[in-house]
Amino acid sequence: MTKWLIDPKDSLERQNEKLREITEVLMRRVEQDTDRAGVAYAQFERAALLEDQVRQRTSDLEHALDLLNESNARLADANRAAETARSDLSNAIETIQEGFALFNSDDTLVMCNSRFGMHMIDLQGALQPGLRFEEYVRLVSQSRFLALPDEMTAEEWAARRIKRHSDNHVMFNVRMVRDRWVQISEHRTRDGGTVILQTDVTDIMRLEREERDKLLDGQARMIRATLDHLNQGVCIFDRDARLLGWNKRVGTLLALPVSSFRLGTRFQTILESLENEITFTGGVSRSELAQWVSQATARKPTSFEVRRRDGLILDVFGQDMPDHGFVISFTDVTAEREATKTLFQVNELLEQRVMERTLELEDALSAAERANASKSRFVAAASHDLLQPLSAAKLYVSALDGPETNSSQREIAYKAQRALGSVEGIIEALLDISKLEAGMAAIDMQTVSLNSILDTLRDEFAPIAAQKGLGFKVMPCDVRVESDPAYLRRILANLIANGIRYTNTGQVLVGARRNGGSIRLEVWDTGPGIAEDDQDVIFQEFQRLNAKASASEGLGLGLAIVERACARLGHPLGLWSVVGKGSGFFVNVTLSDQPGLSLDGGGTLVTPTRFDGSGMIVLLVENDLDMRRALTLLLEKWDISVLDVHGADEALSLLDEIEIAPDAILVDYQLDEAESGLDLIAEIHERHGKVPTRLISANRSPELRSACAARNIELLNKPIDPRTLEIFLAHAQEQVRGAAQA
Repeated sequence: MTKWLIDPKDSLERQNEKLREITEVLMRRVEQDTDRAGVAYAQFERAALLEDQVRQRTSDLEHALDLLNESNARLADANRAAETARSDLSNAIETIQEGFALFNSDDTLVMCNSRFGMHMIDLQGALQPGLRFEEYVRLVSQSRFLALPDEMTAEEWAARRIKRHSDNHVMFNVRMVRDRWVQISEHRTRDGGTVILQTDVTDIMRLEREERDKLLDGQARMIRATLDHLNQGVCIFDRDARLLGWNKRVGTLLALPVSSFRLGTRFQTILESLENEITFTGGVSRSELAQWVSQATARKPTSFEVRRRDGLILDVFGQDMPDHGFVISFTDVTAEREATKTLFQVNELLEQRVMERTLELEDALSAAERANASKSRFVAAASHDLLQPLSAAKLYVSALDGPETNSSQREIAYKAQRALGSVEGIIEALLDISKLEAGMAAIDMQTVSLNSILDTLRDEFAPIAAQKGLGFKVMPCDVRVESDPAYLRRILANLIANGIRYTNTGQVLVGARRNGGSIRLEVWDTGPGIAEDDQDVIFQEFQRLNAKASASEGLGLGLAIVERACARLGHPLGLWSVVGKGSGFFVNVTLSDQPGLSLDGGGTLVTPTRFDGSGMIVLLVENDLDMRRALTLLLEKWDISVLDVHGADEALSLLDEIEIAPDAILVDYQLDEAESGLDLIAEIHERHGKVPTRLISANRSPELRSACAARNIELLNKPIDPRTLEIFLAHAQEQVRGAAQA
């Protein structure tokens, strides 16, 4: 009964029917057979409960069966869709013209179409799902339809293919037998798989080859046309030294018949045919050329010349090509070599002429230098010879000034003194010009206090400007500059004198202003101005714009000295001028941070000192009689005893005779004896001690100045300034008094 009830093979309707029959039987049984203890009712209750449970279980079972049926239906739909998709994918990849294959992320073949491996029939049976990529590559490398590259084995090809498989994107062409080509491209999928496409590109490769051949044919024709139009002969050889191409010109230049040039002719054959026709004249020999051609490594360019029997000269140039072939070109350089030879001869003749002209110029230059040196020596000698009597004249005139001199005589003496001063200024200017032009001027660059120079110039030129009725102002400037103090003072003095000379009304202003690391000294005047055309002329010797100016006012040498001195010192010189308004001269001088040299004592005026009753004795050694007499007269007028002698021997004898050391010594540099004034001074100092001494000379050479400085002896230049002489004697007198008191 139980087995009949739970038979799962029955349908739900049959099971319900069985349950209803069971229920009826049970109900009848309850109604008919009831025992004493109510067992029948209990069984009825159990039957009812069982019926409810069966009904609930039946309902759950029906629901589960419904869900199962629905799932089966969906699975069937999915299977049908998958099968349809797979069929569609197979149809799709089958319809494409390329070979298609899909490998999963484990490099295992999932699927491929019938065109995959279409050019390798021997692989068709092996291209099945589950094939490993390495095995696929191995099979391809060993296929009899694969045309391996030259000198490459199947194993090498497979290793290279496996290596390229690691790239993200791969594309290359594979050559098959019977001149067929397949393009292989690989693409990665999102899950790491690989899609391989095989495309037959045979037609494209053949078309490209045809186009390339056409292009090469066109280029060959163009090259042939170009070679034939070249003026050079050209031969092209391959890597085996066989002739590939040539032009007509090469046969003409080498004088070889056309039959000598054939495609494939070896270079050595052509060279041998030229053995009696050409001669190697320079750069490379015949054997060296043959060695260059047979060289296995890359050839360096070579160049040499050959000469034909008829005298034609050819320039030969050989050049290696990328494929290890080479090109040799021949150029006719006969005309150039003849021109070179002619030019060489002309150059030799020209060099000879140039040499002759150079010798003439050297002779002329030497003559000019000798003339210039002679001029400088003449000017120096003339200046010395002129300054000697001029100094004596000034001293004579100075001696006229005394208590017994009346006003008219004093006026005459004053005018004579001025005239002599003008002559002295002209001579000194000529001497300065000569030295500056000859480069013999001694330059002593040092740090100079600018105020010391400006103060001296103010005291010197203020009376002159006042006498002319002009305003004269010098602005102080407390700075230090790098310059030669004597030449810097001379430059400014000439500019100031020039401004005062040519200014009739107004004023002359001297000042300075900073200009970066230098200071610009400026001299302004309110004179007539200088026209632009004349601004270069004024710096030439003996050039004066005011032709009416007298010789006493200068010979036009001041600005010439200024220009040459500024150039010698390295001080830039500038000029600004407007006609009718005035002019300004500018000199740039470098600033210095060193302590400056003061010119006090050398340039400032002092109160004249008289030597009445001093009993001062001065030894004067001068070989010029007029000079000695003038100095003696002046010193005696100052109440100074003078021991005047002609030369060194006389001076030493006199001192030994009187046995008295002089208070001061004045010695001329150029004595008649071989011994110079410096040697005499040294001997006197050795015998009588360091007596205050001055060396007198019209020689202004730097050598004499250096010699005096080396012996610590002051130089007193001729013409002698009485005021300078008076200052020296006053200092000597003070030294004598100080020694006596000590």
